[in-house]
Amino acid sequence: MKVLVINAGSSSLKYQLYDMRDESVLASGRVERIGMDSSIVTHEPAGKPEVRDVSEILEHVTAVKRVIDMLTHKEYGVIGSMNEIDAVGHRVVHGGEVFKSSVLVTQDVKLEIRRLFDLAPLHNPAHMMGITAVESNLPHVPQAVVFDTAFHQTMPNTSYLYPIPKVLYRRHKIRRYGFHGTSHSYVSGQAAAYLGKPLASLKMVSCHIGNGASCAAILDGQSFDTSMGMTPLEGLMMGTRSGDIDPAIVPFVMNKEELTLNEVNSMLNKHSGMIAISGISSDMREITEAMEDGDKNAKLAFDMYVYRLKKYIGAYTAAMNGIDTLVFTAGVGENSSAVRKAVCEGITFLGIEIDDERNAVRSKEVREISKDSSRVKVLVVPTNEELLIARDTYELVKAAHSS
Repeated sequence: MKVLVINAGSSSLKYQLYDMRDESVLASGRVERIGMDSSIVTHEPAGKPEVRDVSEILEHVTAVKRVIDMLTHKEYGVIGSMNEIDAVGHRVVHGGEVFKSSVLVTQDVKLEIRRLFDLAPLHNPAHMMGITAVESNLPHVPQAVVFDTAFHQTMPNTSYLYPIPKVLYRRHKIRRYGFHGTSHSYVSGQAAAYLGKPLASLKMVSCHIGNGASCAAILDGQSFDTSMGMTPLEGLMMGTRSGDIDPAIVPFVMNKEELTLNEVNSMLNKHSGMIAISGISSDMREITEAMEDGDKNAKLAFDMYVYRLKKYIGAYTAAMNGIDTLVFTAGVGENSSAVRKAVCEGITFLGIEIDDERNAVRSKEVREISKDSSRVKVLVVPTNEELLIARDTYELVKAAHSS
């Protein structure tokens, strides 16, 4: 079976085509600037040179058609015809309380995704456009949706409820949902496999830290708590997001600065976090370089980022009554040895002993960076959300065919 994985944004679309016999990537790419006359398609076929095309792509239906054209092209295509695409899997950010696992796309599923537009106004409508675009181009191909929130639906109500009037939960489903679930699910499974232990036997904290960042407490193989909340704004300090703040700051600043709701929302999501404190960048690489050159604001941003990460790891260790595995993943987690070192050296009371030589190694494989004597195993696990989406899609379609 060949599975096409799509992650549709409002003006972009990323894709990967998998051969599920060996889970190899036949091709990957992206369509950027959808809705403009100078849209860019970048196609990367396995074993062949990258192809780049600039043309007018005004909506997602045309974007998907262009992707299919690339995949089936005589020179740089990787399949003979679009009939070789057996299934399509989509990333969908918000599944609310309805979706606790990945599902095949049906009319009812599409209706529920639309009902959740209010909870993810920037993401779910775009994902829906991707689903509709595939229907237009590949009408008889089964589609599946994999939700960022689904993995966290195992959280107990003590974790997901906010201490606000319960009528707001009953009426509007205001609660903590968590995100990056696809990544946390994938890396926790990879970590357990690397250690040769059942996932359900581990007390694990997974740190998905990139421009967006979240921690997850994984107990008995399930999400017990996670740092992001009703939206991806809650929790850790991030590239441009504030993370946790006193909620009274919002009305106070709105009054003092005469800001609108949209302006304060933009401030917290796009102009806070690392870029606000450093004053130079939201990119950890640039901040680390500036810090090493003596920039005090860059060092402050780095130290605040690390401090908040340590607090969450400590809190989740207490919540689970212990920890035996700590996982770093995503852009910063996989690539910043400085962040990993600073975090681990600040929580040695947990039984963490980091090995500097192991931590300095760069690799695309799962690796241990703690010393052999460390009571807590510290791992770097490259995330692969697209592969998990392909696997879930494959299993769902296979099950449907056999039933």
